[in-house]
Amino acid sequence: MRSFEDSYRHKGLRKKLVDHLKSKGITDERVLEAINSIPRHFFLDSAFDEKAYEDKAFPIAVGQTISQPYTVAYQTQLLEIRTFEKVLEIGTGSAYQASVLAEMGAQVYTIERQKTLFEENKKFPYLRKYPNIKFFYGDGFEGLPTFAPFDKIIITAAAPYIPEKLIGQMKTGAYMVLPLGEGKVQQMLRLTKLADGSIREELFDHFSFVPMLGGRDGKGL
Repeated sequence: MRSFEDSYRHKGLRKKLVDHLKSKGITDERVLEAINSIPRHFFLDSAFDEKAYEDKAFPIAVGQTISQPYTVAYQTQLLEIRTFEKVLEIGTGSAYQASVLAEMGAQVYTIERQKTLFEENKKFPYLRKYPNIKFFYGDGFEGLPTFAPFDKIIITAAAPYIPEKLIGQMKTGAYMVLPLGEGKVQQMLRLTKLADGSIREELFDHFSFVPMLGGRDGKGL
């Protein structure tokens, strides 16, 4: 069961979380405002109500996690989101990251390979607040060629390699932010697509994500 009450206590805990993210180097005020606006406890079972604003990842359905707030803020800051940009998210999960992007005014196209999570998000009433999120059930390695090209792409699982099909769905000047690597720890990369079609890579900090898998897991609810 989820709780959908957003109390003064919850808002106070969010403010503390934002102060903590600032202390860890998150400087983009729009990212911080989005995290301050979104009730993270809505995305978790009510058993986690007291812990929802700790800077930790927590389990959700089918062995997946809701990412640590710092990780969400870090990836979002690297994307440098502008209002109305088309953003492709690979790995909807709890839809918390998609909500942060939508709160910042992006047009979000998000893919989930786990049928259970896709169906849960369709029934999650809070997400009706964001008509600028479009949900898809599919294989993240394939992207969404029908809706390409995108201004920004974010991968929220550990990519074993840089997916070539996603490179093809980037506009010139677009960013892709992804954690790369197959071990327990991945390095965050930001790729920029240049005018000649080549890619510039920038390396950032190390994180730990669940693995990015291909195909679709069709288990329904």
